[in-house]
Amino acid sequence: MSITVGELLETLGERLALQVVAGAAGLPRAITVPRVQQPGLALAGYLPQLHPDRMQVLGNSEVGFLETLPAAVAAERVTAIVESSVACFVVTNGTPVPEVLTDQAGAHGIAVLACGIRTADFIRQVTGWLEEQLAPETTMHADLVEVQGLGILILGRSGIGKSESALDLVARGHRLVADDAVLVRRISPTVLRGRAATLLSHHMEIRGLGVIDVEALFGTLATLEDRQLDLVVELIDWSDDADRLGLVDTTHTLLDVPLPLVRIPVIPGRSIAMLIETAARDRLLRGRGRHSAAEFAARIDRAAAGTHGRKAG
Repeated sequence: MSITVGELLETLGERLALQVVAGAAGLPRAITVPRVQQPGLALAGYLPQLHPDRMQVLGNSEVGFLETLPAAVAAERVTAIVESSVACFVVTNGTPVPEVLTDQAGAHGIAVLACGIRTADFIRQVTGWLEEQLAPETTMHADLVEVQGLGILILGRSGIGKSESALDLVARGHRLVADDAVLVRRISPTVLRGRAATLLSHHMEIRGLGVIDVEALFGTLATLEDRQLDLVVELIDWSDDADRLGLVDTTHTLLDVPLPLVRIPVIPGRSIAMLIETAARDRLLRGRGRHSAAEFAARIDRAAAGTHGRKAG
């Protein structure tokens, strides 16, 4: 994914007091990573740490150092940076933009932006925005609900009952985030958030009923715009080989983030919503250090050990 310099300027220009001072032809250039760079070492002549496609931020220190260099050296250093395919330059603190920067960047088609706020404030705000815009994402054929304060992604083959289970959970007082198509984004190395596609927000497709508006039917408290993913529940066809004790912890990896996984076999007559609700409660208990299945197995082992001990005696 990428964001153009022009898109950043259009979205954040007013908030961050940004304006183009040179190189307007470079506004279509792409920013591909959320991290920005301050090119102090590059201005000193050390280029190996210079990363292409990043925004280069010059504060008072960088501008002050550049102005100490002889004109020819300054032009050489700036040229070396602009030829490294950087995304753009931003001069912060309302500092006048050095002429050598506007000349060289403009000649190479790289935008130079002036910013009226402090360097640290600019870096913090622009990095947060870029991380959100450039977050890895994928669309899942699934449902996403909030149950007992946990974001639960419901997976399963088409027609197995994902939407009906989600609707039943809403009727039991829980909340719908997305039905059928869930857009999942990795907002940090360990955190995923999901939401509905724009046109499907608050709506569900239920076979036999068609498309329903959950917010209109159940009220505004029955829906959420987005939710962190905490647990994956996979609905599977009934099998006598299904795990009956729950001693083995399984995970489902999504966008390189492992999430706890519970598989629930489906058969007519089972209340899937109640089982998902119970899975959520059990996950909360595990988060507090209580593993019901492990504790039960430990009691069985202790009882068996006691029986064997009495026989041996």
